[in-house]
Amino acid sequence: MPPISLMRSSLSKQLGKKALRSSIANSNLKPSHLKPSHLKPKSLSSVDPKRLLALGLLGWCVASTSAQAAVPTDAFTPSPTASLQLISLNADAVASENDIDMLAAADESDDSIDSAPDESALMDDTDSIDTSIPPEVQQVSLNAISPETLKTFVAVVDLVRRQYIDAVNDEELFNNAMSGMLTKLDSHAEFLDAEAYENLRAFTEGDVGDIGIKVTYQADAGYWVVTDVIDDSPADKKGIAVGDYLHQIDEFKLDENRKSNDIDQLLTGIAGTQVDIITSKAGRRKHTTTLQRNNSHPQVIQTKLVDGMAVIKLPAFQNNSREKLLEGLIDLNAPISGVLLDMRDNPGGVLTSAVSVASLFMSDTDVVQVQARQDQSSVLPTQGNALLKPLPMVVLQNRYSASAAEVLASSLQAQKRATIVGEVSYGKGSVQSVIPLNDEQAVKLTVANYMTASGRQIDGIGVEPDVSLSGNESTWEEQALSLLKARALDSGIRFVRKATIQ
Repeated sequence: MPPISLMRSSLSKQLGKKALRSSIANSNLKPSHLKPSHLKPKSLSSVDPKRLLALGLLGWCVASTSAQAAVPTDAFTPSPTASLQLISLNADAVASENDIDMLAAADESDDSIDSAPDESALMDDTDSIDTSIPPEVQQVSLNAISPETLKTFVAVVDLVRRQYIDAVNDEELFNNAMSGMLTKLDSHAEFLDAEAYENLRAFTEGDVGDIGIKVTYQADAGYWVVTDVIDDSPADKKGIAVGDYLHQIDEFKLDENRKSNDIDQLLTGIAGTQVDIITSKAGRRKHTTTLQRNNSHPQVIQTKLVDGMAVIKLPAFQNNSREKLLEGLIDLNAPISGVLLDMRDNPGGVLTSAVSVASLFMSDTDVVQVQARQDQSSVLPTQGNALLKPLPMVVLQNRYSASAAEVLASSLQAQKRATIVGEVSYGKGSVQSVIPLNDEQAVKLTVANYMTASGRQIDGIGVEPDVSLSGNESTWEEQALSLLKARALDSGIRFVRKATIQ
């Protein structure tokens, strides 16, 4: 299984092919320095050494953490937009044999967005990723790490197995250990179990996820209270129950000033990613729980026509976002004089998808810079025909617009291609590569940072809007449309399906 790379989770450039492997081999690992009389050397031998060394290799062996673009890899796969065409029409015009078939031109064999991966896209030689456990693990040197640290680790495992109130199997202990090691690196790195890994792979085709709860602010209690828990959801499996108080989501503390939309967006994200929540039982001792957003559900690109202008709600960036966006414009079956792209609450997604969408609106333009640990920065340009270039454009964003959404907004802003309205975006400028360990498990690791095409930092800063909006977000769309109307085309562009030849 090739690695999936996301920006929350975004795709990164090939990030280096040299594998750095620390040699660790077995010495006497008895936890004798802790000196309890009942702590016997056999506690280590009863732990699967492959699991122990897998944990070690994750920490001490960087196996070419490159990323792969989530773009089609079969050059002979028919283009998903092969049946579409773009026709420039006046509002009352009718299609004729002389109409310009722009979309068909975009589907020629040299269109790398639709038919084949482009050399400048984020690719990876997956053969360079080695996650196997080397045969020499039975003869491990402790030069790579303090013997005391390994002894302490084994002692803790042994104590938990014997003393913890509930029986815990080794599989769960080691999965938790790997998860803890990664989450301490940063808030985006994590160990993906089978369910989370499958959800993250499913996300590239259109899924987002949550943890399966609904919360409401109860003024009499003064807290956000869980009012619904979906059966067998991640929250249900971890013991979150109706009536629990929700105090914090990741680093965001909750109070009466938060809105329901804030809570929903903090709990929702790319399917398979994780979130930390702090809860309590009716205000008693607070407890932190790490949950994966495995309650997944498909996302739909919503498109509607308002006074001749297309309003496109883009919830996330998946492999098919470009094609779904075009399909939505076709389904309007009307001339379009401008585009309002609503990316509020968009958490990001597949980076090459953001580049593909940018390529609909701009041509011959650098979209984003990707900077890995050792490589020089790489610039990703637009690809193919800019089918929507004639249309004036406004982008709507809020504080939850993140990652790939910020890449697109910043690129359109830098080229003065669109007016950005709303509020300052989230400010997430790191690239995560999802590296498979086997068919069912993977590691999501931060492997690069991204910046605007001009080199301006986004991480921790966000994208400043050209026009700031505040107050009730339900009015923002109307305000954005009023800006778009001032520059709308006199005659629109209609999207139609190419007639099939019998």
